[in-house]
Amino acid sequence: MRVLGAITRGTTNPNRLRRVDNWIAVTLGPVLARADAPLVVDLGYGASPVTTLELRRRLLDLPGPPVRVVGLEIDPERVAVAQPFADPPFLEFRRGGFELAGLAPTVVRAFNVLRQYDLEAVPAAWAAMTATGAVLVEGTCDELGRLASWVTVTGGVPRTLTLASRLSTLDTPATLAERLPKCLIHHNVPGQPIHALLSTLDSAWRAAAPLSAFGPRQRWRRAVEATRDAGWPVLDRPARWRLGEMTVPYSCLSTESS
Repeated sequence: MRVLGAITRGTTNPNRLRRVDNWIAVTLGPVLARADAPLVVDLGYGASPVTTLELRRRLLDLPGPPVRVVGLEIDPERVAVAQPFADPPFLEFRRGGFELAGLAPTVVRAFNVLRQYDLEAVPAAWAAMTATGAVLVEGTCDELGRLASWVTVTGGVPRTLTLASRLSTLDTPATLAERLPKCLIHHNVPGQPIHALLSTLDSAWRAAAPLSAFGPRQRWRRAVEATRDAGWPVLDRPARWRLGEMTVPYSCLSTESS
């Protein structure tokens, strides 16, 4: 099978993807539980398999059938490096790209991969990774996982956007602009919905500054509430907000950014 994609830089760090992993476990846990043989593909895990190992650990205690995790990399040397950490049948490493090595996963996690591609390559990559019915979680984070954002994609169509941050180190939500997914980062300019969303959240964060006395979680919660009150259709609830998250439907970001 022809491997689709190109070798990326491969940089990674332990715990870099903890925010998205925990979100997958909670939000997509029911999807995995309903599958007869749930499979999660970690696409482009990088020079070290550490984030794939962490993903497997974070999915171990989910209800339902045991979740199988397969890490895919285009670079055969990276696949070879990861083999000593394999624990078949529930943790494997293979060579593969956007074609997913012929697998039909329930969920695909592809982080810090498409940011290294041209914007024009995104729709085809999304279509390939969701062709067999998978839910794709695709996004970007900083080197230590303090700032992150991701989209969920089904059938090649983006469905939601999640913004996430480590609140104890967050200066301003505007810094999340640096870590938007490839599909949105170039649209973060005045007049575009993603710019308006971040501007609303940032203004709400500044307005909630007096709540800092009660901790950053209270400040973030108020900022998200104010963003929702301003007309943005926030999907998640306070239990996720207190973790520094906010999720909106991708449809509110317009067809220009899809």
